[in-house]
Amino acid sequence: MASIKQFQVTFDCAEPELVARFWCEVLGYVVPPPPQGFATWDEFDRSLPAEQQGSAFACVDPSGVGPRLFFQRVPEGKAVKNRVHLDVRVGTGLVGEERLAALEAECARLVALGAVRVRLLPADDDNESCLVMQDIEGNEFCLD
Repeated sequence: MASIKQFQVTFDCAEPELVARFWCEVLGYVVPPPPQGFATWDEFDRSLPAEQQGSAFACVDPSGVGPRLFFQRVPEGKAVKNRVHLDVRVGTGLVGEERLAALEAECARLVALGAVRVRLLPADDDNESCLVMQDIEGNEFCLD
């Protein structure tokens, strides 16, 4: 049986390029080059039928290690809590006040990009603290 070597994380959203560019800033990802034969993504987008223009966008880890993120336009808005979410690992190896300071600093950076702070989940006997956040379209993620 073959094992999976790569995977992509797909987001349903209203504004694919806007959400993709937000996640590029969060994760240090980049927009990949446009398809062969097109100088820019705008040029490629204009080549599509009107109903497909602006319907998808992607970003990639420049190191090639992390998964590709794909953003696709859907007609319905987000209605309930995500069943899957991303954990943005900014406090790995840190504990206590040092961890909280790292989480708060990253939270402030992301809020300036349009994210929303939802709540702090304080440390307990089993887990260190993390911050629940929402991206610019309300998708939950954690600063961990």
